[in-house]
Amino acid sequence: MNLREEAFNIIVKVIKNNMFSDKLLSQSIKNIKGKEENPNLLYVLVRGVIKMRGNLDYIVQQYTEPAKYKGTDIRVKCLLYLAFYQLLYCDSIPEHAAVYESVELAKKVFNESIANFVNAVLREYQRNPKINYPENPAERIAYEHSYPVEIIAKWLQRMPEDQVEYLAMYYNEPPKLNIRVNQLATTKAKLISYFAKKEVIVTEHKACVNMLTSEQATEVLNDVAFDEGYFTIQDVSSAMVIDLLDPQENESILDMFAGRGGKAGYIAELMKNTGEVVAVDKIPNKAKEMKQTLERLGVSNFKIIVEDAFKFGPVAPAFNRVLIDVPCSGWGVFQKKAELRWQEKQNITELIKLQEKALQTAAQFVKPGGFLVYSTCTINDDENEAQIEKFLAQNKNFTLIDASKCIPKEYVNNKYLKTIPHVHHIDGAFAAKMQKQQS
Repeated sequence: MNLREEAFNIIVKVIKNNMFSDKLLSQSIKNIKGKEENPNLLYVLVRGVIKMRGNLDYIVQQYTEPAKYKGTDIRVKCLLYLAFYQLLYCDSIPEHAAVYESVELAKKVFNESIANFVNAVLREYQRNPKINYPENPAERIAYEHSYPVEIIAKWLQRMPEDQVEYLAMYYNEPPKLNIRVNQLATTKAKLISYFAKKEVIVTEHKACVNMLTSEQATEVLNDVAFDEGYFTIQDVSSAMVIDLLDPQENESILDMFAGRGGKAGYIAELMKNTGEVVAVDKIPNKAKEMKQTLERLGVSNFKIIVEDAFKFGPVAPAFNRVLIDVPCSGWGVFQKKAELRWQEKQNITELIKLQEKALQTAAQFVKPGGFLVYSTCTINDDENEAQIEKFLAQNKNFTLIDASKCIPKEYVNNKYLKTIPHVHHIDGAFAAKMQKQQS
């Protein structure tokens, strides 16, 4: 397998067909296991190009004729992105190798004429590598750090310019791997010791007692302990939402937008397989993955419902705690989800309406004296604080609970769980915990 050609094919599928790279990469990496090729290079090239494509496109335009480049086949552009990414961001790849391999790939995938064009563009860059960026702050940050101008403009309305740039830079750094210890199977100390014997460094995370972190992602993910359920992968900010929910043994808990079950699994673990966790998601494939994950972790106190959360019923105040991890703009997870920043313009207005509906629906399932937790993976105040303020104004029988009762104070702002990626060095997340009055 030619790694660069495989990277090129995946990049084209992601950019041209608006696909996600995770499954495509996973399948390709399975095919090269045990062979001489380095799977890490494939991962770096694909995720790097997808993340930096805005920057790469801006740079390529500096070395081509604007009118002609605008109409260039997207597949040719993808090959140029791949070539420039190696020149600009892959220190381990010599320049001459990046140019040679890119030209050879162009010959193989296209023809001699396209190969000559690619060679000419790359040689022109080597002769004059200085890149000039616009003076306008939104455009400069967007093109230099690779984001849609519209997103940077929105962030600049909410944060000072220096903070926006720090955030943009942080999202472009390689993410660390976060590991959640499965308390049903082992302890944190035992897992740390286990990896230490294999010369894999995992360290405790101060934000969450059950979380570890490591920079040796490949070694951790390929270890048999993962398959045997001793740990799972989850961002610290996601686990903190469940710490805020604070599940107790023998309770009945509803997770209304359960996805692949990351949060549901942690809820069940904290309940020590007592009570019941009802996990709802309308997408069958996600429900299937959730079942596999929960079974791998040895969780037995769960019930999976494949249904639209808004149609779930019967509607009755039957649960001690209800979690709604609602669909959102995803502004907090751009580091790990490279494609998100390039999704077609999101309709934030429609998302906000859906979130409002989710809050009102979920509230109906909470027992008197019970708790409702609303969470997102965005740093957009309109989807976070504004939603809770509106909900509490309309539902006087719910009271906001101070998040610092359950999580470290440095991650709490105005009683809310609120993580800032470039400050806390974890995904951006928001959560509010509310208690329903006793009847």
